[in-house]
Amino acid sequence: MPNKRGIKPVANNRKAYHDYFILEKYEAGISLSGTEVKSIRLGQINLKDSFCIVRDGELYVRGMHISPYEKGNIFNRDPIRERKLLMHKAEIRKLFDAIRRDGYALIPLSVYLKDSKVKVEIGLAKGKKLYDKRDDAAKKDAQRDMERAVRYD
Repeated sequence: MPNKRGIKPVANNRKAYHDYFILEKYEAGISLSGTEVKSIRLGQINLKDSFCIVRDGELYVRGMHISPYEKGNIFNRDPIRERKLLMHKAEIRKLFDAIRRDGYALIPLSVYLKDSKVKVEIGLAKGKKLYDKRDDAAKKDAQRDMERAVRYD
């Protein structure tokens, strides 16, 4: 089977943009079993409460839910198991130094297929305060009202 060219988005973590300021974005590969890849291709993945940790110089994602593949029987894995992310060691060190600061975290933003490989976009994020979330909601509402006014004029 030939490699398919291009990027096909599979899942996005919209909650991350609501709860965090995204400072930088990185691309990482992910270590998966065969049935997990088939499940991702069907779009059966949830990033809502997932986050990344650095342990022993390696990057892992926790809380990412990949539903069991229907036809996978004994080969299915635990849906919320910890999965290893694949990045260069220098990038992992840089990210580890960044998240040691207070209020910073690594959050998976999206999962997509790139040339038939599963990739994860992770973001270096700083948590928003409640008043920041309110400001963003007010701006979004004002923008929506302006668009509606232009459409109906």
